Formats: sequence, structure tokens, C-alpha cells
Amino acid sequence: MSSEEAQRLLDPATLARISGLIVRARMIVEGSITGLHRSPFHGSSVEFAEHREYVPGDDIRHIDWKVFGRSDRFYIKQFEEETNLRVQLVMDASESMNYGSGAMTKLEYARTLAAALAYLILGQQDAVGALVFDDKIRADAPISQSRSHLQDLVSVLSQESGKDTTDIGEVLGRVSDRLKRRCLIVLMTDLFDEPEGILHGLRRLRHAGHDVLVLHVMDPDELEFPFTRMTMFEGLEGMQDQLADPEAVREAYLAEVREFTRTIRRDFRN
Repeated sequence: MSSEEAQRLLDPATLARISGLIVRARMIVEGSITGLHRSPFHGSSVEFAEHREYVPGDDIRHIDWKVFGRSDRFYIKQFEEETNLRVQLVMDASESMNYGSGAMTKLEYARTLAAALAYLILGQQDAVGALVFDDKIRADAPISQSRSHLQDLVSVLSQESGKDTTDIGEVLGRVSDRLKRRCLIVLMTDLFDEPEGILHGLRRLRHAGHDVLVLHVMDPDELEFPFTRMTMFEGLEGMQDQLADPEAVREAYLAEVREFTRTIRRDFRN
């Protein structure tokens, strides 16, 4: 993973294309801090972050003598304060996320949004981790508040898209099992899956005490269905290709999309 990939995902021109959503997402994330930050009067704790080589002036109490015994060199244990906010980014990279009618596919959009959120979260000295999934977890970077962690996060987010179907509910269940402390879960997905399975996974996260934010990523074609000629629609995630006259199916398709989005918004809020 090179710095060029991080620069591409965080390129100002790229971010400008989704600036409105980034601002809205930032407001949502920052608004969540009020409920998730601990009181400063409760004190703070620290946890081990990483080693670095000893330099004169370092507190010798932090020398790791076990490492010295193995390497005959002095290394300091670095600690990070327990963060006020822990965010787990969960990004769908299944086959359907590869669709894109414009400059960016849904997956590229989600990647850029996730990278921008990670940058913002680390910038306010909170902790963030990321994982990428299709029908299972494909790659992940643990939750950390280290500024150097951004490269690891972008590397995970840049994983190639999956070729399998989505299983959002199963993945969310596994995320719930892995997280031992309260987090804000930010799920980025096109929700191309059975709603009941997704809801089951979300309920598990909520039952475990986590807060959940779902960012529904859709392409303009999916919302507007602008096709006019007889079109062969390519099946995704195991679905068959379908030849159809857009004029004949547009009204029914758009009605189904409206009903789907209305249903998931209602059920997710409940």
C-alpha cells in the first residue's frame, strides 16, 4: 500500500464531488460524540499502542525489558489514551457495489467517503477501524486513534471488490461478536440483500449497546431509471440477465424502489 492510494482517495477534487455528503456525515458523526464521549471527570485510562526505539530523555519506566532481552536494544512502550469515541467503518464491497453510471462506482464512492470519515475522526483524536465485506469479512484494520493508522485504513478500504453475493446480516453479527467495547458502527452499503437479514444484524448490534449509522449508497440510475431503449440489464450477485423495455417497466420499478427505501427507513429507525 503506497501513499499514492491514500492521496487518490483523499484528493480534493474527488472529495469535492461528494462534499455535501461528507459534511452531512461529519455532522452526524460529531453529533454522536455527545452521547458517546465519556465525562472528563471520570479520569482516563491508557492502552498499549506500539513500540519505538529509546532516545535520551525518554521515561525509562516505559522501556520494554522483554524486547531488550530479545534484541539487546532499548525500546519504549508507547501508549494512547482511551479514546472518547470509537468508530467502526463497515464497507460493502460485493459485486453490486461495482455499478456506476458516472465518474465513480458505488464502491469508489463508499471508499472515498469512508477514507474521508476516517481522516476526520482521527483528526479529532478519536479512534476508528475499518472492515470490508461481501458475504464475509475480507479485510480489516483494528480500531486505533494513531494518526499513522490512516494508511492502514486506506489499504483495507482499497481492497478489490468481491465476486460473491452479500450477506449483510451475517457480517454484522460477526462484527458484533468481535467488538468488546461500545462503538459507533458506520455501515456503507447499497443494501442489495434481504431486508430481514439486515435488520437481524442491526438488532444484534443495538442489543450489544452499539450505535449504528447506515449510509445507503445508490447510483442515480437506480433512483431515476433513465433508460429509454430496449436494454439488456446485467444480473448481479447471482441474478440472471434480463432483456426489458424500460418504458414498460419504469413505473413499476420506481414504485418498488420508493417502497423499499420507505420500508428500510421505517424499520431501521424502529
